[in-house]
Amino acid sequence: MNESVRPASPSSSGIVLIVDDVPENLALLHDALDEAGYFVLVATDGESALVRARQSLPDVVLLDAVMPGMDGFEVARRLKADFATRAIPLVFMTGLSDTEHVVAAFSAGGADYVTKPIRPAEVLARIAAHVHNARQMRQARSALDAFGQATVAIDAHDGRLVWQTPLARQLIRVWFAPAVSGGTGAEETPPQLLAWARAACQARRERRDPAPAVVIDGARRLLASFHDQGGDEAWLVVLREENDARALAALMEAFHLTTREAEVLYWVIRGKTNRDIGDILGASPRTVHKHLEHVFEKLGVETRTAAASMAMARLHGA
Repeated sequence: MNESVRPASPSSSGIVLIVDDVPENLALLHDALDEAGYFVLVATDGESALVRARQSLPDVVLLDAVMPGMDGFEVARRLKADFATRAIPLVFMTGLSDTEHVVAAFSAGGADYVTKPIRPAEVLARIAAHVHNARQMRQARSALDAFGQATVAIDAHDGRLVWQTPLARQLIRVWFAPAVSGGTGAEETPPQLLAWARAACQARRERRDPAPAVVIDGARRLLASFHDQGGDEAWLVVLREENDARALAALMEAFHLTTREAEVLYWVIRGKTNRDIGDILGASPRTVHKHLEHVFEKLGVETRTAAASMAMARLHGA
């Protein structure tokens, strides 16, 4: 049984790490998974399981609950506490089918469990389902990364960050790092963001649209919107940074607007009336209307809605 090296091109079926201190169990599971096309790694104790999981990042960990020294529950807690391994599905193996140990398995972060004596067909069915789900999640993350989306997933139970795209990590460090304890930065969910996510989730349960969170720093704003639930386990949150000065410069360049025309268009995008815009800019509604006419002409549109739509598309694509 290969215990040490991950191949350059792992099996297309996926990588499974088996953690068990009983050689007979390891042999049975290794052979069944190997025949099914999985690349199999093994560990016979908790410490080596943590090392192999961190090094190989398997699709699934098949974890014995009861082992000498560090038991499976503690291994699970440490894997879930490590940002690199937190998202890996854990399937517990236990001969203790009473409620107390089943609850302990899920409380430690387990996604599923099978009871001993092990039935290979059952294990293969459960592993296949978890590998499929894990790969779909990774593909979704890769797509978000590729398109530069700032998205985070927050664990619905303990409130920690499950994963985040590079842009989200950058925004969290810029906007929230001073408020995060322990210097862990992007690996911890900022308290302000976590409190809003919980309130947004409650609003969804009550069939209300959650309001976006807004953090303001001068001309800059960070908006967080509750995109959707990632199942019952995680909340997906999309972050977006807005900057008044940057937006005005982008509008001026894109549509050849004057500074005042860009200001008027910017506040049209934000849903303000001519009177509101006049109050903000210190101008009369008639003057605002004149500027808006020039904006319509330069954009080649006839309505506020069309102008706002065109401008928003350009800003979001910038």
